Amino acid sequence: MVFEIISLMRKGNIKFLGEKIKKFRKSHKLTQVYLAVAIKISPSYMSAIEQGVRYPSLKVLQKISKAIEIDIKDLL
Repeated sequence: MVFEIISLMRKGNIKFLGEKIKKFRKSHKLTQVYLAVAIKISPSYMSAIEQGVRYPSLKVLQKISKAIEIDIKDLL
């Protein structure tokens, strides 16, 4: 899994990851703020992840996937 994340970063597909997170979040009718608070990150960091500006750590990806009830592999 770590290799898949590194591969995403190398390929410059971090924006694609952010778009997938946003899609799943919206399908669960969650706001960025609600999800950020639920997983204990700042709303601005959540926004930056979805915009493809910041790389989420593996731990944050795990928290996001758990909060939106998907397998982390669905994000990668």
